Amino acid sequence: MSSATTFYDLEPLDSRSQPYNFSQLKGKVVLIVNVASKYQYEGLEKLYEKYKDEGLEVLGFPCNQVNYGVKFPVLAKIDVNGDDASPVYKWLKNEKAGLLGIKLMQIMSNTCLEKFLVSREGRVVERYASTTKPESLASAIEKELKKDTPPKAEL
Repeated sequence: MSSATTFYDLEPLDSRSQPYNFSQLKGKVVLIVNVASKYQYEGLEKLYEKYKDEGLEVLGFPCNQVNYGVKFPVLAKIDVNGDDASPVYKWLKNEKAGLLGIKLMQIMSNTCLEKFLVSREGRVVERYASTTKPESLASAIEKELKKDTPPKAEL
């Protein structure tokens, strides 16, 4: 997993410690969030329920193993900063600069609700601070969902 060069090469573990291959997300708009509290999950679940049929996938990386009954995938607990940071978060932070345009900028903490919106093509469209509420992402998600779906590869 450390040799990932694209979003679709990433393969973190899910909550059952099984590989979750990001290649299954091709053609979807993906919102990736590190989450910590029931309140955070509730807002994300509302976004997921509203847009899942249009192609949105929400992936939660918890700081604990509680998922509060949400329907979107909750993957294994990971570190988002430091030497042990997940390759997923290393890749995301490298793709989209944080505050003041600093690439690989640390996420405030492993329990922070920082969000990354990924296009259907696997590019990081935007990085949102922990202070950005999930419901305020609706227009950005709608904009990405309205973009054309990439053509399927010929066999």
